[in-house]
Amino acid sequence: MGAVDAVRIPGGRSWSVTITDLARFVPSAATVGGEPGNVAVVGLPANFLSGARTETIPGTILGRALSIRFTPVNYAFDYGDGERRDSAGPGTAWDANRQAQFTPTSTSHVYKEAGRYTVTVTVTYAADVDLGSGWIPIRGTLDGPPAGQEIRVVKAHTALVLGTCQERPSAPGC
Repeated sequence: MGAVDAVRIPGGRSWSVTITDLARFVPSAATVGGEPGNVAVVGLPANFLSGARTETIPGTILGRALSIRFTPVNYAFDYGDGERRDSAGPGTAWDANRQAQFTPTSTSHVYKEAGRYTVTVTVTYAADVDLGSGWIPIRGTLDGPPAGQEIRVVKAHTALVLGTCQERPSAPGC
């Protein structure tokens, strides 16, 4: 069944509902965060995740009780440095992917300069309504409010030394 603009109410009446009618039933605010610990290293991938998921909200429109199911269909990540990426999924933690830290993911980003950046995610939702007789998709999509998180991007300096800096305090990098 394709998306519809009109929903048939039990008893035979047709009732028009649009995605705009459902906009006041906003899903819970999305979240965004970066791995590791909202800190990134210049030149290495930082991994980003959104906490938005499918959510069902009870409501009333035109005196009729209904349930509205909002399903994320796109996650628009803005990394705060002029770069953006759209993703069909919210991102996955490195541990959940069985990946090492600082490896690329579908939602990761590599910063070129140190500094503080605000990363945002705007989640786009599709909606279905249920008047008690099953889910009916509604034509169109709805953007939730953006969620933001400050990320600190640092430069990392490494050096190879023989022993520790406590053992050899004058070694390079100590």
